[in-house]
Amino acid sequence: MIKYSLKCKDCLFEFDSWFISSKEFDRLKKLKFIKCEECGSFQIGKSLMSPNLVNTKKKETDQNTSKFKEVKRKLRDYQKFVKKNLKYVGDNFAYEARTIHYNKNKEKKGIYGNASLKDVKELKEEGIETELIPWIEDKDN
Repeated sequence: MIKYSLKCKDCLFEFDSWFISSKEFDRLKKLKFIKCEECGSFQIGKSLMSPNLVNTKKKETDQNTSKFKEVKRKLRDYQKFVKKNLKYVGDNFAYEARTIHYNKNKEKKGIYGNASLKDVKELKEEGIETELIPWIEDKDN
C-alpha cells in the first residue's frame, strides 16, 4: 500500500488516499475513478506522502534495556555467590592476598575486597591470582 497526497488542479483542494501501487493510481485515474471531492474534477495530481516508518531505535533501545537488565541480574547473582562463599576483607585486600599466598601453612581461602589497579597489577606480577569484577551497588535490593 502507498499513500498519496492528492491535489485537484482545478480548485486546488487537497486530500489523501491509499493505493495498492503507483500503477494502480495511474490505472484508476485513466478510468476516471479518481475525482475531486470538492468540485468533481478529474484533473487530480499526486505527490508521495512521507512514509510511516517503524521506529527501530525504540526497538533497539528496548533490546538494550533488556540486555542491561539481564547483565545486571547476572552480576547481582554473582555478587550473592561471592558474598556467601568468600571472606570480605575490605581495603586490606592486597595485604590479605599476600598473607594467604606467602604463608604456606595458612589455610587457603577465598577473599574479596577493595584494591587499586596498581595493587592488582603488583599482585599479579607476584604470581598471586586476582580478578577484577564489576561491583554494583543496587538500591533496589
